[in-house]
Amino acid sequence: MEDVSKTMQQLMSQRHLNTNYRQLMEKVYSDAAVKQFVADHQAELAEDALERSAAKLYEFVTERDKVAQGGETFAAGYEPQLIVSNHLVDVAYVPTQATQDKQAQQQLRQRVKSIAMPKDIRDAQLDSFDHDEQRMEALMAAYDFIDTYEASPHRRHQALYLAGSFGVGKTYLLAAIANQLASDGFSSTLIHFPSLAVEMKNAIAQNGVGDKLDAIKRAPVLMIDDIGADAMSAWVRDDILGVILEYRMQEELPTFFSSNFSMEQLENEHLRISSRGDDEPLKAQRLMQRIRFLAREITMVGVNRRPQ
Repeated sequence: MEDVSKTMQQLMSQRHLNTNYRQLMEKVYSDAAVKQFVADHQAELAEDALERSAAKLYEFVTERDKVAQGGETFAAGYEPQLIVSNHLVDVAYVPTQATQDKQAQQQLRQRVKSIAMPKDIRDAQLDSFDHDEQRMEALMAAYDFIDTYEASPHRRHQALYLAGSFGVGKTYLLAAIANQLASDGFSSTLIHFPSLAVEMKNAIAQNGVGDKLDAIKRAPVLMIDDIGADAMSAWVRDDILGVILEYRMQEELPTFFSSNFSMEQLENEHLRISSRGDDEPLKAQRLMQRIRFLAREITMVGVNRRPQ
């Protein structure tokens, strides 16, 4: 294939070809992408590669044009690419840019698992977090955690316990941290704790508590949202929350919390009093030791930013 242009001209002018076929192949052989590919790979192609690969070259040009025009193609979401195979020209199909973008978004979603979390926080981003002076400490702590965790994910990293009144952005900030970690290739799990407690109670009949609990407690990064929002039974406190916290403390796994209670209030006004009214300060103290080991408290203040 010493003279690519000459070879192509010879193929296009062959008299034995019928008129329609010759017209189709003239378009193919004169295509800029085809000519460039053949020129770039002529050392790898057989002498008669153009003639023997005519069908593949035609497939490439027609399918590529369909993709460009948004028409129905041989492989939806994929576009043709010329390759050399056994010294002939062949066609491979690769994801279009739109397909690659969609796949990338799906991978991000898969890295952030959530249980009973609101849909409107799926796209939460740190750069969209309203960082007024009252909430700057929480935002800076979030960035610090991400930097240190991503630099050394297998070391112990103390996470954050975000305390503050309703609607100040605690849940949004947790989701934004999770989404940033996902963008950087790290997985996390967000759970709305009151909803999780209900799910666990319902799972008892199907013997599914163990599997659910195991998946949550082993999450690389866990975010427990709204802890303390509802009255907690002794079973949920000891056999669900207690098991999660014990495992994560032993394994030194990053664990975030958000709550309307401060740590002190959570211990004395929530964890020590069961839903049956039993006062159990030692159990509450034991749980809080684990929470304080896993996370440091940051208070968020401000106006309620949720729609009224």
